[in-house]
Amino acid sequence: MIRKLNDKVFYIGSDDLEIDLFESQYVVPEGVSYNSYLILDEKTAILDTSDARKGDEWKESLEEALAGRTPDYIIVHHMEPDHSALIAWALAQYPEMTLVASAQALRMLPQFFQDIKLEGRTLAVKEGDTLELGEHSLRFIGAPMVHWPEVLMSFDPADGALYSADGFGKFGALSECGFYGRDDKDWACEARRYYFNIVGKYGPQVQQVLAKAAKLPITTIRPLHGPILEDNLGEYIRLYDLWSRYEPETEGIFIAVASIHGGTMEAAQMLARILSEKGAPKVVLSDLTRSDIAENVEDAFRYPKVILAAASYDAGLFSPMYDFLHRLQIKGYCRRKVGIMENGSWAPSAGRVMKEMLAGMKEIEIVEPMVTIRSRLKRSDLPNLDALADAILA
Repeated sequence: MIRKLNDKVFYIGSDDLEIDLFESQYVVPEGVSYNSYLILDEKTAILDTSDARKGDEWKESLEEALAGRTPDYIIVHHMEPDHSALIAWALAQYPEMTLVASAQALRMLPQFFQDIKLEGRTLAVKEGDTLELGEHSLRFIGAPMVHWPEVLMSFDPADGALYSADGFGKFGALSECGFYGRDDKDWACEARRYYFNIVGKYGPQVQQVLAKAAKLPITTIRPLHGPILEDNLGEYIRLYDLWSRYEPETEGIFIAVASIHGGTMEAAQMLARILSEKGAPKVVLSDLTRSDIAENVEDAFRYPKVILAAASYDAGLFSPMYDFLHRLQIKGYCRRKVGIMENGSWAPSAGRVMKEMLAGMKEIEIVEPMVTIRSRLKRSDLPNLDALADAILA
C-alpha cells in the first residue's frame, strides 16, 4: 500500500487481514497493520520494514515509491520481527545503503539474520542525534523498554511528525479502522488492549518518553501499528499518560469469573445485580473461561475496582483465573481495590491462592469479607454478598 503523506513522505506499509494471532497470543479479528515509511528528500530514508508475512507486498511498494531512486539510509526504530524482517533483503538489494539504529539494535541484528554483513554499513545513533536528509531530518529519541530495550523514536521538525515505534499503536488493519485517527471512531478500544498487553508493563519508561514528547511541536504521530494520528492528539496523549501512570480510566467494577459447573457464575451474577441496585456506576462481568484474556487484562486496568470470583481446583485455583492473575502479575498490575469470592465443594482453596497472587502486586487493597460459596448459591449466602458489595463500593 502506498499513500502520499506530503510532498516528500510516503506510507509504504501493509494490512494483514489473514493473521489469526498477533505475537501468537492476541486475537485480532480486524487484523493488524505493519507500518513503514519512506522519505524522499536530498537523501532518501526507509523507516522500518515489515513482517515477513507481507514481505513481497512491502518490496513492491518500496520499489514503486522509490521510482528509480536508491535509498541512502534504512532506519530501524524497533528490531521486533514484525517490523524488521526485510532488513537483510534491503541491505542486499541496495549495497550502498547505510543502516541507522541504536547501538543495542546493531548488536541484536546478527541474532535475527545469520551471516549478515554489516561492516562499514551502519551508523549508531542515540538520544539527541540528528540525521539530516535535506528539508527533512530525524532527531532521535531514546525509548528503551517501550517495549524492547533497543527502541528509538524520531521526530521530524519539517512536518511535526513523531515516528513512535510501537508507542501509540493499536490492533486493527487500516482498511478496518481507517488510515487516519480522525477516521477511527473508537481508537481507544483496541489501542487500550494493545497498550496494556504489549507495552503496559513499562509505564515508567512510557512516562519518560511522554516527558520528552511534551517539549516537541508534534502535529502527527506515525506509529508502527494502527492509524496515523493527526487530529485530537491531546486526547491520545492524555490516555497514554493515564494508562502509563496505572490510573483507572472509567468508574465502575469489573467482575472476573472462573466457573466450572456454573455455581460460581450464578453467584457472581447475583453480586452484579446487588452492585447495580446499590448504585454502582457500571458493572462489567466477564467469563474468563470463554473470553479473550487480553481484553480481560485491559478491563482490569480500565476500572478502579475488581472482584475475582473463582472455583477451587486441585487444592488450588481453577486455571483460567490463575492464568488471568499471572498475566496481571507480569503486566505490573497495581493500585486497585479488589474483592474475592471463592467456591469449593469440600475444601475451598481458591481464595487463598488468589490472595497469595495478589500479595505480589503493588498497592492492591483486598476488601473484606472474602465470600465463600459451597457448590451453589443459597439464600444464606446473600448477606455475605451484600457485605462484599458494600465493601467494594465504599
